[in-house]
Amino acid sequence: MTFAYYRFPNERIYTAIRQFDDNVERLSSFEDLNGKEGFVMAPFRISESTPLLLLRPDTIVRKSVQCDVDFEESAFFGNDVCNEHEMYGRVFALFHEKLVDGSFSKIVLSRCACEEAACRLYPYKLFMRACVLYPRMFVALVSTPVSGTWLMSTPETLLEKTGEGWHTMALAGTMRLGSDDTDTALEARKLKADISEWSRKNIMEQRYVAKYIEECLEHYALNLRISAPYSRRAGFVKHLSTDFLFDLKEGEGIGNLIGELHPTPAVCGIPKQAAFDFITRNESYERAYYSGFAGPLSCGGMTRLYVTLRCMSIMGRKVELYAGGGLLKDSEKQNEWLETEAKMETMRKCLAIKRI
Repeated sequence: MTFAYYRFPNERIYTAIRQFDDNVERLSSFEDLNGKEGFVMAPFRISESTPLLLLRPDTIVRKSVQCDVDFEESAFFGNDVCNEHEMYGRVFALFHEKLVDGSFSKIVLSRCACEEAACRLYPYKLFMRACVLYPRMFVALVSTPVSGTWLMSTPETLLEKTGEGWHTMALAGTMRLGSDDTDTALEARKLKADISEWSRKNIMEQRYVAKYIEECLEHYALNLRISAPYSRRAGFVKHLSTDFLFDLKEGEGIGNLIGELHPTPAVCGIPKQAAFDFITRNESYERAYYSGFAGPLSCGGMTRLYVTLRCMSIMGRKVELYAGGGLLKDSEKQNEWLETEAKMETMRKCLAIKRI
């Protein structure tokens, strides 16, 4: 079955797209998205096993989110956290060495954690739980014979068309939410451009991303407007964010711009190509569609693409959760591990895990 359910931030309506057959269009490059329309499911790295996919919207239905969804705990077998931690430590040391010797200014290290339920999981129920739990985030459930089934609840916009033109963001740096991080308090700090609570490491991590995006947009954008960095809430954590609003130069294709932006340093590193190659060779697993992007492309006149973060792949009773963090040379292993755990909590909350 081929479908995508998605709900935009701060909306109570979700959209269900279905393709009548399972012959999903495979594209070989991001430039191939120029002039296309449908629902995009993009991997971190385009390959034979993880192609760039475009779902054809044979039917489009909009429905209300079910706010009374069941949150009863589900029984899960214990996972081997010690082994996961040990493996993460080995790869962290390899990545960190390249930061210390100056090969990279920043590089993103991610990990995958497996969970197994005692009974069958129902993806649609998990999607509804995510919609209720995370009203400020883009929530999507995507299933194709090629990609498998993925659920995401992501805070990061890759590219979208708004009433003010086009919009993207630089989202990086992570802290757990504090007791005083109410919506009102976060908005007040945004208006004052107050980021004094953030560490130098987090500020530098986000600044690398913002600089990279600004340099990319120089070739494609007119009337570029850049916000000051501010704190953006995302589930149980918050991030530093900078917004970019712009008009697209005449004759420039969206696919070309996407190819420049993706993967941003928020999920890859600096310098981009060297970090990308190092990640694909040395991470302990294949990212697949984690840290890719997804969303409608020119679908009903709308383009809103989001980076595939806070996500999991669903395989019957088993799920794989994904999370990562940006490393600088002063990064500490335990802090980075705890950051990935905090990010995985987004999907674990949807699973309502009860250990057995």
